[in-house]
Amino acid sequence: MSDMWVLNASPVIALAKANSLFILAESNRELIIPDAVAEEIRQGPPQDPARQALESGWGPKPAVSKLEYDVLEWGLGQGESAVLSLARQKTAWAVVDDRAARNACKALGIRFIGTLGVILLAKVEGRISSSVAVLKTLQNAGLYLDDEMIRTGLLKSTGEIWPV
Repeated sequence: MSDMWVLNASPVIALAKANSLFILAESNRELIIPDAVAEEIRQGPPQDPARQALESGWGPKPAVSKLEYDVLEWGLGQGESAVLSLARQKTAWAVVDDRAARNACKALGIRFIGTLGVILLAKVEGRISSSVAVLKTLQNAGLYLDDEMIRTGLLKSTGEIWPV
């Protein structure tokens, strides 16, 4: 896995709501937040945990991104376009949950991981004791997670069982 992750807003927002931004911070990877993504997070409500985290100094200084034409052709949002462009330019992983952004990654040859993958990887690497606990907290915070995808991912990567 690359030493560099370019973060989109949704994984940051989700992990912040679950009080789990430490999973990113302790990943031993260089984290990059494109300026468009930082701005998107800052546009959230004042009580949003991700906005509060950024405003209190969490995370890297936002990076300026030069949008690539091939990425723009996909018609993604500003944040996703910036993430994919920077990931491509830096040969980094894009951390995205959006299906259209993931499809663009596949087509453009950009490696990607989503919030679920970040959590499972943290468990595999021994940085969290239970991915189930974090995933349940995310679900309780309102993040939609497909039970079958979680069940399969947990069993294959961590051996944990997703409660019914």
